[in-house]
Amino acid sequence: MLGWRGGYQGLMPQEYLDGLDPARRLPRRIQSLRAVDWSRGGCLVVADGDGMLAGFADVAPSRDDDAEPGPVAEVRAIYLAPDAWGKGLGRELMTAALGQLTRLGYQQVTLWVLDTNARARRSYAAAGFRPDGAAKTDSSSGFAVHEVRYRRALP
Repeated sequence: MLGWRGGYQGLMPQEYLDGLDPARRLPRRIQSLRAVDWSRGGCLVVADGDGMLAGFADVAPSRDDDAEPGPVAEVRAIYLAPDAWGKGLGRELMTAALGQLTRLGYQQVTLWVLDTNARARRSYAAAGFRPDGAAKTDSSSGFAVHEVRYRRALP
């Protein structure tokens, strides 16, 4: 939750971010993890910084209707607590997630990112992701969120 608040500060309404309650969001996160078809290779990768949970990545088969033929995975979520930023943990977390997807036989991986999230977009570009031209708008939280899809091949 702290990763959300810190990562989206200035990108989403502050009132919305201030109202996020980790206790209320936890059941939804657990539900989304339980809904993953683990037999197709979904996994959760956790980064541990100084004995504390510093972040996580949730990767699974792509949910996109236009996923190309062949195994396409999706990074559904990747977050670090703000105090873990700048320590290389995000890079390690992404590397571990991509390695797991490669071992499972996926050929490509996608992720969605806010079009205004320059920090995340730089991080994804450094990990080999590039925009693939897909975009969407989500207004389910009461305000418009514009996202672009990034994609990369897996070895």
